[in-house]
Amino acid sequence: MIDIKQVLISEKLIDYIKQRWLSRQYQKVQKFILSWEYKLVDLRIRHPKSQKVYYFRLNKQFRCLGRLDGDTLKIYHIDNHQN
Repeated sequence: MIDIKQVLISEKLIDYIKQRWLSRQYQKVQKFILSWEYKLVDLRIRHPKSQKVYYFRLNKQFRCLGRLDGDTLKIYHIDNHQN
């Protein structure tokens, strides 16, 4: 099992979240990840597993991609899953 102690996100992605009114949902998901409740956000590793890229559900429409660096999840992309 992975042990995530910190979630980092860039300012550019924070603006993206705010423009789409997802701030409250992101904060809720971040709280679940930090409390190790991975099933609630559907946190999974992408293939190939050696790259350590994880994705999780922000809501039914948006997915976040992040790279695991030690015990820190660094989010680098938010994708509109339905387009």
